[in-house]
Amino acid sequence: MEKTQNVKVVKSQSHKVVVSQGHKEGQLVYGLRPVIEAIASGQQIERILIQNGLNSSLLNELRAKMKEHDIPFQYVPVEKLGKMTTGNHQGVVATIGNVKYHNLVDVLESTQPLSDSATQPLLLLLDHITDVRNMGAIARTAECTGVSALIVPDRGSAAMNEDAIKTSSGALLRLPVCREQNMKTVINLAKQYGYQVVAATEKGAVHYRRVDFRQPTLLILGNEETGISPELLKMSDVRAKLPIMGEVASLNVSVAAGVFMYEALEQRQHVE
Repeated sequence: MEKTQNVKVVKSQSHKVVVSQGHKEGQLVYGLRPVIEAIASGQQIERILIQNGLNSSLLNELRAKMKEHDIPFQYVPVEKLGKMTTGNHQGVVATIGNVKYHNLVDVLESTQPLSDSATQPLLLLLDHITDVRNMGAIARTAECTGVSALIVPDRGSAAMNEDAIKTSSGALLRLPVCREQNMKTVINLAKQYGYQVVAATEKGAVHYRRVDFRQPTLLILGNEETGISPELLKMSDVRAKLPIMGEVASLNVSVAAGVFMYEALEQRQHVE
């Protein structure tokens, strides 16, 4: 049975870029030249999938554009592209995200620590959270608790697709999201702006309620399977843990995130 897709046309300087809608990964742009034009026209590209072994004169131009704009990409079998679209994809399919990404420095500038207020900024660094439902659930709680922004790596993180947005109840469309290449750089920048760095980890020695969330905080939450990367743990100022009484070693990351965020909110609301 042939796939049916809704399409819209985005105008660029020299081409009409066909954008497929209704795919579970989000809106799609396919074809070498249309993808290049989509990047040039300022479309928010989530990622680009390239056929294994693709050889084309336009491919070098596309690679240069991807490098210039720091766009994540992945080489995949041609069968995967065929499942995504019935159009003439020419070995290239790009996903257009619905989430608008923000510049980290702009976020840090706009949320600078306050010396005379209990409403201090709280940022979440999500270290390779891969499940879209966890991503959405964390974003939903973050928006409810007044988190200033989410920070995610540009590769190896859950897609900001329709499923993630739906799970977040739209919070991903309202909460600033920064997609960054180097998480160590993120931590160093946050420290320069006066943030303490708290790692939420079962390897921590500090009870989560003993963390002082009344100061500007960058809270790190780790991958569902492996936790926080060792190099990021080393850079944290505080390693905080949640008490576990059962035999299961850890909580779901979105649940743990909720506990930490509400502890921060509780502390800040009761500052005299």
